[in-house]
Amino acid sequence: MRVRVVIADDHPVYREGLVRAVRERPDLELVGEAATGREAIALIRELRPDVAVLDMKLPDLDGRQVLGAAKTDWPATRVVFVSAYVDSELVYAAVGGGASGYLSKDATRQQICDAIVRVARGNPALAPSVHDGLMREIQLRSESDAPALSPREQEVLELTADGLSAPQIGRRLYLSPATVKSHLQHVYGKLGVSDRAAAVAEAMRRGLLE
Repeated sequence: MRVRVVIADDHPVYREGLVRAVRERPDLELVGEAATGREAIALIRELRPDVAVLDMKLPDLDGRQVLGAAKTDWPATRVVFVSAYVDSELVYAAVGGGASGYLSKDATRQQICDAIVRVARGNPALAPSVHDGLMREIQLRSESDAPALSPREQEVLELTADGLSAPQIGRRLYLSPATVKSHLQHVYGKLGVSDRAAAVAEAMRRGLLE
């Protein structure tokens, strides 16, 4: 049985290269391709692929937002990021959010296709450089008592500390108020608090806010 694949990347030439590589593999079946995050989410909901191959930086949505929607709508779809952005914090957030694989765009088409097959079988797929960076990030975070806030959670926390409401933060970050409130709930959980004022006070105590 072939692995059913959806590809989302807004660079037409790069996406076409991936599409061609997948179509040439007898063990893979391309079922959809997208240029935006919203298109990717719609395809995952409709087609329920085995694996979704995503760029981290899509025009309308952050790759992690697509990952979150995929995990909510159809958890059986495994996600592999193929991105030009491979800094350790970003990889940590992606893997922590449920990504099964993370590769650099420097990877060959064969390496990407092999990674798709690997994650479809339930195994992780990380490029060596990505793996090393992830291990360093884990070590750094284990050495600190500060909670591991994602970059987006940190942004929401800082704007909350500035006194902005959820709708105001949403407009600033191009997020819905519901998404902002979701990020705040995650921050509350990581800080062990239950409201905005306590979150700001605890974040200052831990050195997360200046």
